[in-house]
Amino acid sequence: MPSPEADAGTTAPGADPATSNGAAHESAPANDGKTAPAADPGAARDTALALTGVSHSYRGRAGIVDALGPIDLEITAGEFVTIVGPSGCGKSTLLRLVAGFTAPSAGTITASGAAVSGPAPTRGFVFQQHRLFPWLSVAGNVGFGLRGLPRAARRERVAELLELTGLADVARARPYELSGGMQQRAAIARALAPDPALLLMDEPFAALDAFTRERMQEEVRELWRRAGTTVIFITHSVDEAVYLGTRVLALSGRPGRVVSDRASAVPYGEHPRTDPLFAELREELTEVVRQAASVSGGRVR
Repeated sequence: MPSPEADAGTTAPGADPATSNGAAHESAPANDGKTAPAADPGAARDTALALTGVSHSYRGRAGIVDALGPIDLEITAGEFVTIVGPSGCGKSTLLRLVAGFTAPSAGTITASGAAVSGPAPTRGFVFQQHRLFPWLSVAGNVGFGLRGLPRAARRERVAELLELTGLADVARARPYELSGGMQQRAAIARALAPDPALLLMDEPFAALDAFTRERMQEEVRELWRRAGTTVIFITHSVDEAVYLGTRVLALSGRPGRVVSDRASAVPYGEHPRTDPLFAELREELTEVVRQAASVSGGRVR
């Protein structure tokens, strides 16, 4: 079997943010060792992502469907933003617009001050399925987007990411030899390889069993704390959104708009789900999503 270095040099699979429509957004508290790390609310912070008047429509059988927006949103660097909403509200569409896979029908998107006009290595993407290349080792998959680096630098970066994601012991293994959780960790490592300013995650744990999903939630929280990358995470689970996010957005039924924008004050301790703040925020957001689902459907014109 080839060494991890041998196939680690082969650009990450190409394709493969505060205000929000009047929803109140409060700054997250500064880190006290138990809460999620966050900058001093009074300190200047860079804008990682800005959406201005963003809408998206598509042509369906009955006519033009207004699927998303308008959305005005700003995310600051270092935030872990989770987004929930009823099925079909445009969560994944929003993420694909930010990734540059699809152009919005109206409005502008800027990432780190530059207009988004297509996919870029500054925006890593983790899909619902791992989408690893079966013929490459774990190391080869992680290093796929680093072809432009010198061999030694590439090898060093791959080793760093394998250690960060707990995959160093399976560097030579093929994806089919891994558990579902390990496959997703490899996919996350691959997305992090070019050191993106934004990590976009589209329901990456949806296909995992409940036990593995909870373990992966713990791991991705710790990974974010260590890497410091700005994360936008899509999920259908309110529990998952509250557990992971330093900030939680809820979208309305189609066309999806931001109807709730909350900074999470849930402690990032060992058992945050036992904290009363966790239950309070989860109940509030569950009701928001329930009401949004009751009026879901989308406009056709």
